[in-house]
Amino acid sequence: MTIQLIRDISDSSSYWGASWVFGCFPDLHIVCDAPIGCYNLLGMAVTDYTDALPHMANLTPTSIREQDVINGTAQALVRTIDDLRSIGSLAGKRLLVISTAESEMISADHGSLVAQLDPEARFFWSQSLEQDEWTGRDRALLFAWEAYGQPFVTPGAPPRAANLVNIIGPSLGCFNAPADLHELRRLITGIGGEVNLVYPYEGSVASTPRLADAAVNVVMYREFGAPLAEALGRPYCFAPFGVFGTTAFLQELGRLIGADPARVAAFIAHEKRTTLQPVWDLWRGPQSDWFATVDCAIVAGRSYVVGLSQFLGEELGMKIAWSSGRPRRDDEPDNIEIRRRIHTKAPAFVFGSINEKIYLAEANARATHYIPATFPGPVVRRTTGTPFMGYAGAANVMQELVNRFYEMVFNFLPVEPIKAPGSPPQHVAAGPPAQSSAETMAWTQAATERLNAALEQVPFLARISASRALRLAAEQAARARGAREVTVELVEAAIAHDSS
Repeated sequence: MTIQLIRDISDSSSYWGASWVFGCFPDLHIVCDAPIGCYNLLGMAVTDYTDALPHMANLTPTSIREQDVINGTAQALVRTIDDLRSIGSLAGKRLLVISTAESEMISADHGSLVAQLDPEARFFWSQSLEQDEWTGRDRALLFAWEAYGQPFVTPGAPPRAANLVNIIGPSLGCFNAPADLHELRRLITGIGGEVNLVYPYEGSVASTPRLADAAVNVVMYREFGAPLAEALGRPYCFAPFGVFGTTAFLQELGRLIGADPARVAAFIAHEKRTTLQPVWDLWRGPQSDWFATVDCAIVAGRSYVVGLSQFLGEELGMKIAWSSGRPRRDDEPDNIEIRRRIHTKAPAFVFGSINEKIYLAEANARATHYIPATFPGPVVRRTTGTPFMGYAGAANVMQELVNRFYEMVFNFLPVEPIKAPGSPPQHVAAGPPAQSSAETMAWTQAATERLNAALEQVPFLARISASRALRLAAEQAARARGAREVTVELVEAAIAHDSS
């Protein structure tokens, strides 16, 4: 029997993914068949600590007790629904009961019971024990369409207007959704499209049939959402990243909605003079030489991995050291391998989650810059000014990189310590003057090789400054000991002091 060690969790279960989809609907109340206390976290602590999401007031756990596990959880479910009705929480709302890992372990399938309690209520078997959050989101989106939308739509009905566009995917628990959604909406309307429904983020049970009104769907994430777009039977495309990727997206979307090609071209030209102007200015400056000299790694949702790899690697010429998307493919590194690679040689930039930030701290990779790009992690992305997608995303990411470039160089500048006012004067022992650090100091072969090996772990951009600092520290230590040459032990001491 082979046991696979899981060091850190990167994906949650399908229960969480489904709850984050259904939790967007204000006219739906979710009852999760869960033990006492545990699943209150979904509506409070967990979402508050990941992007400061609003409290999910439309979620209630059944609070399964020990006797319920023995006798069946039906009574716990009935008790919870009765309590919700008595306090008016179900007034004007549909009811949805979701299974959890705990209820699934005891096979608490309440499909028939829920229908008896309320003919309009639904039961969603989340398959929490076997599926990840991305599958859960996909299944929840399809479930919502099949239960609340498709039955109320005339089969084969044409779209209400040729320029109507749905945005599918943004939901609770999606990293940076407000900013990326704002940019995507701006791009769609800029070429003459009209946003019909942002689903499920701005949707509801009542509005679900309106998905059929749109002529085109834009799927915001590659990791989920495409199955719903396919079920709707309309053309669809994915949200764009980078300069060239966004231009191609606008041209394709314009063709799908029948937009005037002249208007599309005019919008792109205007964006180059406005939104993209910082990208052009930074590229024309001395910073442009830096991009080809540094590498980066990306750990994020599939859309961010594909989009950032395209923009950073293909458009800016940065070296993508490695990447790992979610859900992870078999040929991509898992958390254990990611940690090993970071400890072995950390890239100059790491886009990732709190897991990668912890690995960098463990490796004391001070020369590496961490940029949040996915959950889990205590990071807030609720404003509209931090997109990764579209033209504005290209400008934002490039601006972030250049600022980190300068910070990287600054961190390796030599700093002369300043004597605090009022501190006693330092008395120097009499003797011959110390040898200048500018004078040549011999190095053993082993010391030189150890220095070179240490510099290989430093990003290229900061390597010259790091080399100077380490050489100076090792040679000063050698002179302090009266040595005639720098040995490998002195280099090790200088490296250890620099890492402290």
